[in-house]
Amino acid sequence: MRSMTLRTSHDEVLDATEHLPTGATLVIHDFDWDGYEQLLDALGDRSHFRVSYDSGRLEILSPSSPHEQYARLMDLIVFVFCEVHELKVKCLGQTTWRKKPRSKGLEADACYYLKNEELIRGKRDINLESDPPPDIAVEIDLTRSSFRKQSIYTALRIPEIWRYDGRSLRIYTLTKGQYTEIHESSFLPGLTDAMLTQVLEASATGETMDVLKAFRKRLQESGR
Repeated sequence: MRSMTLRTSHDEVLDATEHLPTGATLVIHDFDWDGYEQLLDALGDRSHFRVSYDSGRLEILSPSSPHEQYARLMDLIVFVFCEVHELKVKCLGQTTWRKKPRSKGLEADACYYLKNEELIRGKRDINLESDPPPDIAVEIDLTRSSFRKQSIYTALRIPEIWRYDGRSLRIYTLTKGQYTEIHESSFLPGLTDAMLTQVLEASATGETMDVLKAFRKRLQESGR
């Protein structure tokens, strides 16, 4: 993991971001909210970077290829589970979630609406000041721990976080303002941390479609 820390202007941050090596992290202190929003606008929807903001602390991660592969695989795992169990799901990928009054913002590696899917269905712009947050957010922690983002997630009131560090996946639920570890998703009953870890581990050596077919078969057989 490579990390750089700066105190600099918006233009310099943008230039540094565009030259950020894969797998590296850029940290900027004393960065104002307007600069954060300007940076997001400049990077645009095509950006692959993960940008988080916590009361003046800006962090930008340039994810590696394995990082992105695990994030997209997580989408497929959730879709298969929801298909088998006939559940509604809305995937919003690495959407930026922010609350200006709390001076917090971030982009998870993946996020899903399940319980609240109907409330945001058809909406092009979701505002956390009036709309519910995603039910589940995913963090892939291959090069840098996402625990430092916990205060941001708490402020955004995202009820469930999945964290995968390349070895095991852990599930956390927000209870009374704090995240505590659980072993089964509250929004996808029957989907456990052990099951998710096994599928992700299998993907490291197996072909993706074969891994997903095996996962679907396991779910179907367990429901008989």
